[in-house]
Amino acid sequence: MSIFDRYAPFIQDFIYSNHWEALRAIQVAAADAIFNTDDNVLLSASTASGKTEAAFFPILTLFSEDMPRSVGAIYIGPLKALINDQFMRLNDLCHEAHIPVWHWHGDVAYSHKQKLIKTPSGILQITPESLEALLLHKHADIGRLFGDLRFIVIDEIHSLLRGDRGGQTLCLIERLSAMAYVNPRRIGLSATIGDPESTGAILSAGTGRKTTIPRIEAKGVKWRLSMEHFYTHGEQAADMEAEPLEAMAVLDMPTDRAPKHAEPGMGYIFEHTKGRKCLVFVNSREDCEAVTTTLRQYSEANNEPDRFLIHHGNLSASYRETAEAVMKDEEQYQTTVTTATLELGIDIGRLERAFQIDAPFTVSSFLQRMGRTGRRDLPPEMWFVIREEEPEARAMLPVTIPWALLQAIALVQLYREERWVEPPKLDRFPYSLLYHQTMSTLASCGEMSPTELASRVLKLSYFHQITQDDYRLLLKHLIEIEHIQKTDKGWLIVGLAGERVTNSFKFYAVFKENEEYTVRSQSHELGTIVSPPPVGDKIAIAGHVWLVEEVDHKRHLVYCEQVKGKVPAYFGLCPGDINTKVLTRMREVLREDANYPYMMVNAVARLAEARRTATNSGLTDSSLICLGGDMWCLFPWLGTYAFMALERFLKVKCAPVLKLKAIDSSKPYFIQFKMSATKEEFLQTVKMLAAQPLEPMELIYPGEVPLFDKYDEYLPELLVQKGFAYGILGIEEMLRFASGKVLN
Repeated sequence: MSIFDRYAPFIQDFIYSNHWEALRAIQVAAADAIFNTDDNVLLSASTASGKTEAAFFPILTLFSEDMPRSVGAIYIGPLKALINDQFMRLNDLCHEAHIPVWHWHGDVAYSHKQKLIKTPSGILQITPESLEALLLHKHADIGRLFGDLRFIVIDEIHSLLRGDRGGQTLCLIERLSAMAYVNPRRIGLSATIGDPESTGAILSAGTGRKTTIPRIEAKGVKWRLSMEHFYTHGEQAADMEAEPLEAMAVLDMPTDRAPKHAEPGMGYIFEHTKGRKCLVFVNSREDCEAVTTTLRQYSEANNEPDRFLIHHGNLSASYRETAEAVMKDEEQYQTTVTTATLELGIDIGRLERAFQIDAPFTVSSFLQRMGRTGRRDLPPEMWFVIREEEPEARAMLPVTIPWALLQAIALVQLYREERWVEPPKLDRFPYSLLYHQTMSTLASCGEMSPTELASRVLKLSYFHQITQDDYRLLLKHLIEIEHIQKTDKGWLIVGLAGERVTNSFKFYAVFKENEEYTVRSQSHELGTIVSPPPVGDKIAIAGHVWLVEEVDHKRHLVYCEQVKGKVPAYFGLCPGDINTKVLTRMREVLREDANYPYMMVNAVARLAEARRTATNSGLTDSSLICLGGDMWCLFPWLGTYAFMALERFLKVKCAPVLKLKAIDSSKPYFIQFKMSATKEEFLQTVKMLAAQPLEPMELIYPGEVPLFDKYDEYLPELLVQKGFAYGILGIEEMLRFASGKVLN
């Protein structure tokens, strides 16, 4: 029997009505694994390859043959917008079969959630945070809601595997399964998995099943890719060349220069989004606001209607959903400026072009953003726009190196040459999450003995590195700070201080949030900001500028009125985690003389200039460069966390011996310092110290408690230090560099 024949009749009708001529390879492979094995399944295929349908066609077929007596499948998505999008898609698919589809997150109406509680059935689509809230507040109902749960589908699984949020998701799945006495099959979906075997092992942890990973031969896809560089003011790099340079762009890509605007890079985007449906990706919410404001000002200056939308996590749901709806409308040609909130698998229709301002932090992010285009038989198309303040005439290393340009090239080349994507980070010591799951378990289950609590929490697969001694230390500390209280018979309950944490809606999330204020204009909610300014000052949000009229600190509300102008926005820090492999490839970009076919005229000229600078300064041959006198600069080409370890190694171990002073770093690119020693003395000393045994805790500064994750502040100092030293700092990579295997 063919896979198509095995599908339920309503699935076959859906395929016919959508005029599909054939099933895709991922759909055939997924159906074979789901129908013919009892394994977990990891589906990795390009964006818009039909992974969601590949998972749900066989699941829904099985449901139609034997309808679950409770919720039969949970779909876990990382973003509300993704869940909203998939909710509409699955509703269309399930309508004919009378299989209910529910969605559950902070923007969903209470009445919709209550219907599910009364009649648990079908498919539940939910975020990790809402699933946490469900286990916490509906503990007594879990068996009834999920007693016949058969599948858990985790979408965009790669986005959940680089921090505590992924660990939380896995813990929640295990807790729910234990509470409902079920062992559902797990299906992971992603377009960008760097290490499928490791991801498959994580997916199966605690299930007793293996993970089937179908190998799909991907068809060759022609990208339409360009990369251009702009100084924010003045002459551009190509204008400074003695001879004009030819662009080496892929066929049909632009070769014209940017029009004359206040900022050439923004003018370039403004002109090349006209009459098209585009996304403009930026790396922070601050940039999102600034870019949107600038582009809207260009529209006004040119007497053109505003054609720019905005989408990021601090905007109100109405603003985000408006942008999503407009982008799906085939008749509207508007451009949305966005952060990672539109990076994942939301179907936003026939996008013609994506722009990336500066370089993203990961290959995975680059691929996801590129994958927003190329749907509906169009080739994927991305234009990199690299912006930089022109270095002063007398400027020297390291400011004369175009770091964003090198990073963008490295990300593209790593995938072009090796199909490399960042692997999941599996070696963390998740003490912050350990606190969270301890408090959540205790708050949902009520009074428990210390032994039972330890048994429930430590058996969760994600905590396999946590020792009994560590957990005993944690519980003792939580009793001392009254987050946990001992009863007369020696059992444990949530303490008064702990209740203030667990009773807040912010407890559901394990990622850090800033203290946010809701911004309103009349009856409209605009979004949230951090640290509101005084009355009379201006703020930027939703792509416009607003005058602050009133700040209600008690209720965390800001009332404002729209005005003209431009001011910077601030939503909190936006750290980037860059892999060592990316930094290593950046160095090779400087060393090699290769041309890249997607580079435009200014980018070609700027890279040529950077290569000359690197060669003349010795940077292509040495990691340590004398900037003049006793000022030195170290270029380690290490990823973010290995760089952090090196910075501490220099300060703690090397500085006392070499008398290093004024150590200043620009993470993760270079470290500057003053030193009277010679280069040879520095290299020999660092190598000698790296050869000595190093206890990771030695890299914690005296008296330092490095609060890194959300709940670190509630942990004993020793566990905070241990989690940072052993789980965050990239000490192994750093020592390979410092021992001379890389350092020269």
